[in-house]
Amino acid sequence: MNYEATIRTGIQPAIEPAMGDVDLGSGGSGRGRMAIVAVVVALVLALGWYLMHKAPAATDAASARNAQAQSVSVIAPGRTSVTGTITASGTIAARREMPVGIAGEGGRVISVLVDAGDWVRAGQVLAVVDRSVQAQQIAGQAANIEVQRANARIAQANLDRALKLVERGFISKADVDRLTATRDAAVAQVQVAAAELGQLRASSARLNIVAPAAGLVLTRGVEPGQIVSPGSGVLFRIAKDGQFEMQARLAENDLARLAVGQAAEVTPVGTSSPFTGQIWQLSPTIDAQTREGIARIALAYDRALRPGGFASAQIRSGSVTAPMLPESAILSDQTGPFVYVVGQGNKVERRAVKTGDVTAQGIVIAEGLSGDERVVMRAGGFLNPGDVVRPVVASAAASTPRPGS
Repeated sequence: MNYEATIRTGIQPAIEPAMGDVDLGSGGSGRGRMAIVAVVVALVLALGWYLMHKAPAATDAASARNAQAQSVSVIAPGRTSVTGTITASGTIAARREMPVGIAGEGGRVISVLVDAGDWVRAGQVLAVVDRSVQAQQIAGQAANIEVQRANARIAQANLDRALKLVERGFISKADVDRLTATRDAAVAQVQVAAAELGQLRASSARLNIVAPAAGLVLTRGVEPGQIVSPGSGVLFRIAKDGQFEMQARLAENDLARLAVGQAAEVTPVGTSSPFTGQIWQLSPTIDAQTREGIARIALAYDRALRPGGFASAQIRSGSVTAPMLPESAILSDQTGPFVYVVGQGNKVERRAVKTGDVTAQGIVIAEGLSGDERVVMRAGGFLNPGDVVRPVVASAAASTPRPGS
């Protein structure tokens, strides 16, 4: 509808009669003034009607569009310096565990001198095995040495006398050679007997179960009266120097981000206080079934650390400066993770991203955002690229996830 034409149509009938009645003489001055006033009033009324009907019609379309737009919370993440952390789980173990068994022939255990939890030094006797038979063998061999030494002395004396008689011609050179050989054989018998005695003493000493190195006794598997032999297996387990470690199992991509010397916080199950350690070895191989490797975290001795116990670890993997978003802002489909960004004209745009470390404050965005964008915080699943929205800037408290959420 043409509002200007309507105004002209309404004004024209009011103007023409009024103008026709205007008399320039003194008698028509009152009627002329009244006609002019009527025209002005008609113009004012027409203008008011025009403004009341056209202006709202022009704003109704914009109001309708705004009413249809969905309100969404948005944040501008900026860039934050984040210390990367990798979470892993595993078991506590001795860094160098030494299994100790019987080294000699074995026998009956007559005493056990240490228990689990005791500290021992290198060479310390852990358990004593009965050696009464071996003691008799050692005594017999020691007596045999004395016999052989006596035979050697007689052979030497016979040789000395023969050498004196050779000069007078009473003994031939052949007799002297025979006596020399007898003396040499007697001396050799002494050495053989001495070697056999040493062997018996060494075998007897090996009956004792001793610590191969200093450390902490972890387990004890023998009791007095028990018969032990080389087939008895492990009788004691010792943590060398009392050094412990956590064997953290990690996915191969996380293992590739670590290096020897990086710090870690280890928290055993049942304790609330973490223990500080550092990686001393990374597994050179990956398990073909689980696709995991092991990071070995060295730990100092503490009574709260029990080998075989379960623990979790937080391993620092370096610092990065990148945008960080709450978990609710990140969506994912078959093409990967993405976010919705509010662009020009408040239109929604889809933006593919690459996520990084997960922290208590949010998820690091490694690629895809500069940090200056307006990112939809929630309700992203109900949006489509190109939708017009009404962005509402979220407060910092609302955008920060609560611990454990």
